[in-house]
Amino acid sequence: MSATILYWACGFALLCFTLGLGCAAIRLIRGPSAEDRVLALDTIYINGMLILLVLGLRFKAGLYFDVALLIALFGFVGSSALAKFLLRGEVIEP
Repeated sequence: MSATILYWACGFALLCFTLGLGCAAIRLIRGPSAEDRVLALDTIYINGMLILLVLGLRFKAGLYFDVALLIALFGFVGSSALAKFLLRGEVIEP
């Protein structure tokens, strides 16, 4: 019984995260400003990470969790660099 509920809950979560990723991709393409595009990129990497975590739960595989951790790390560094670039115009200061 609980395995069936977990199976359907994971499927519903995957559907919701995929819809969120699609909406963020549309915002990334059509965003009126650079700030909107940066926020859309943050949303895309967070939704991608969450999709991998749900897949790790569904397939009971630990590799998905490691890849999700790497995505979270690189996404944070990338969004910090983009935010600094938008504020100051350069990422590495002399």
